[in-house]
Amino acid sequence: MRRTLLVCLAVLAVLLGSVAPARAVTDGYPDDGTYNNVGLVVFSDAAGKPTHRCSGTMLSATLFLTAGHCTYGAAGARVYFDQTIDRVATGYPFSGGITGRPVTMAGFDDFATFPNTSDLGYVVLHAPAPVSTYATLAGIGTLDAMATKRGQQETRFTVSGYGLQQVRPVTEANLTRLVAEVRLINLSNSLTDGFNLHHTNAPGTGGGTCFGDSGGPVFLAGTQAVVGVTSFGLSQNCGGNGFAYRVDTQAAQDFIATGYAAPARGRGRG
Repeated sequence: MRRTLLVCLAVLAVLLGSVAPARAVTDGYPDDGTYNNVGLVVFSDAAGKPTHRCSGTMLSATLFLTAGHCTYGAAGARVYFDQTIDRVATGYPFSGGITGRPVTMAGFDDFATFPNTSDLGYVVLHAPAPVSTYATLAGIGTLDAMATKRGQQETRFTVSGYGLQQVRPVTEANLTRLVAEVRLINLSNSLTDGFNLHHTNAPGTGGGTCFGDSGGPVFLAGTQAVVGVTSFGLSQNCGGNGFAYRVDTQAAQDFIATGYAAPARGRGRG
């Protein structure tokens, strides 16, 4: 049975500009090119109509990591890598970018199950991404090792994505890749328990994630190593705390490994 928990995902409806239940980087700063492997992905239905957008990270020339609630139910995807996406020049969200095939991790049930939500997905691109550096996966158990150390709250992460910059007093939604710093809160409560990462997500703490950042990476600060993907939050105004689904587990990395050899099929750019 679904928990009576308010789960705010980081997905944004594309065409209406409205916020769907889901989480952009708040109080962040424009990426200087360090995280050019982070992209914006638009998903579409079987008729090719754009439905929602998320963020994600390139792990190889054609493997784009994102969240399961982003890929879930989608028939197609289109990924953009511009620092700021020009709607007119790119044709966003109907054309441009690189098309791809979305895949969702087995076990994802639209957040009916906690804490193991299986909130992982990926897109196999039909053509190589124009990025200079690929992200890597943190080693299995990386966060568990941190949890055994004193002062774990001083552990810092870098989040990145194309989500909303703010919701209140007005919605601010520039299609720009932003970066922010967050701190670890907890790895072992009822909402994490070895599957999720609980981090700060408020002004004054370095920023955080918001609607549209779903699937975006949570990097170990100062590295290109991904420890999680932005998954959900507990606030509809992008404050409070943020949660990411961990990728430093055996199950997560076994799933992601299937994407490296997956056939792309379909077309590429345009």
